[in-house]
Amino acid sequence: MRAEALKGHLDALLLATLEAGPAHGFAVMAELRRRTGGTVDLESGTLYPALRRLEEAGLILGIWTSGPGRRRREYQLTDRGRAALHDERGVWRDFVATIGALLEPPAAHPSPGSPT
Repeated sequence: MRAEALKGHLDALLLATLEAGPAHGFAVMAELRRRTGGTVDLESGTLYPALRRLEEAGLILGIWTSGPGRRRREYQLTDRGRAALHDERGVWRDFVATIGALLEPPAAHPSPGSPT
């Protein structure tokens, strides 16, 4: 799935991915791929600016950690990020219901007096 198709939803996807616990950028990309069956496969040029934007907004916290090999930045949700994710889920449910009502074929209703 192309990044353009995710516009308006990328932040919610990243917050949902971090809901399970802290993760570094590569792990976030891998988890998005895993949970979407490979449909969402972000490039680092899309992911890292989005993570920076979420951090600047106070929705996630980035902490430098040291592990085998090198330092890396690990991201985790803040309380404000959890609240934003909760709100985004409500917005998403409303969006899906509204668009689904328009795009799904209407259910066949028997006309009055016809056998059912």
